[in-house]
Amino acid sequence: MNGANWYNREAARNSYSRKFDLSNLKKKVMTMPLIDMPLSELKQYQGINPRPHDFDAYWEKALEEMRSVDPQVELVPAEFQLPFAECFHLYFTGVSGARVHAKYVRPKGDAGPHPAVLQFHGYRGSSGDWMDKMAYPALGFSIASMDVRGQGGLSEDTGGVMGNTNNGHIIRGLQNEDPHRLLFRDIFLDTAQLAAIVMNLPEVDADRVGATGWSQGGALTIACAALEPRIKKAAPVYPFLSDYRRTWEMDLCKNAYEELGTYFRLFDPQHQREDEIFTKLGYIDIQNLAPRIKADMLIGVGLMDTICPPSTQFAAINKITAPVQLEIFPDFGHEGLPGLSDKIIQFLKEL
Repeated sequence: MNGANWYNREAARNSYSRKFDLSNLKKKVMTMPLIDMPLSELKQYQGINPRPHDFDAYWEKALEEMRSVDPQVELVPAEFQLPFAECFHLYFTGVSGARVHAKYVRPKGDAGPHPAVLQFHGYRGSSGDWMDKMAYPALGFSIASMDVRGQGGLSEDTGGVMGNTNNGHIIRGLQNEDPHRLLFRDIFLDTAQLAAIVMNLPEVDADRVGATGWSQGGALTIACAALEPRIKKAAPVYPFLSDYRRTWEMDLCKNAYEELGTYFRLFDPQHQREDEIFTKLGYIDIQNLAPRIKADMLIGVGLMDTICPPSTQFAAINKITAPVQLEIFPDFGHEGLPGLSDKIIQFLKEL
């Protein structure tokens, strides 16, 4: 038998035996995702991005600024209406003078007080269609779905231009000496301000308000629950904006995190300011906000996520001291997670 034939036969035999030996394979998939740490290590991981020494004072000052703003809330009836739901464009003025928009839907004829849910969308997206919200008014809930400043919806980004600014939101403000100029600082505050506005509506029970979102929406859900402690339940899915340095060191500054690499290439090509840059990003790192959360949590994670690496998500999850129901999908990445939307509805329905 020549060497090539022997190699092919042995390869076939090994492939056959591997195909039918599933016990070890299943164990490896459950405990050792290919792109990151084993699950046992993920559950202990505490993150590596620096936390600024004045982090708590920074956010107390930011919240004081938010509370000093007259929100000038406006509810404008939408063209889209249904027999069981009233639909409105909700506008308010946030920090830095931006007019922020949310789709607001309440059950028709229900004067309340009833529960409400806040919904946050993915990076560069928008609040979506009205029909996406209708499960909640059908259950007797109000829902407010926020458009993030300068992304795909109707909210303003007042950083020098009007309309869609879309890219570079993570790094917006890094060149400023004052870390209060970071754009995501204002976006995080928008979530807390929207929560307070919804809680103050006469038809809403302020003690029964939840929040949910996927990716950027997951990050904003965590930020909202951290900055507005009255949030009772929160359901973030594969949250973005966490442990930036870990993403950098994994060489996954692509897709949503691509602008981190762009920033270094343009403004610090030899990484002389690397510690300074990652420390400043620590002000808008959700893992540092996570310990403030008081809400009950349901969190979805796909262990094959190369957009928001699992370790960056666990850096935040492991700092939450409130009750956490963890939903893990070993074979899934940054994509639809089967059955999770149903679980989120059931979780929030308990409000």
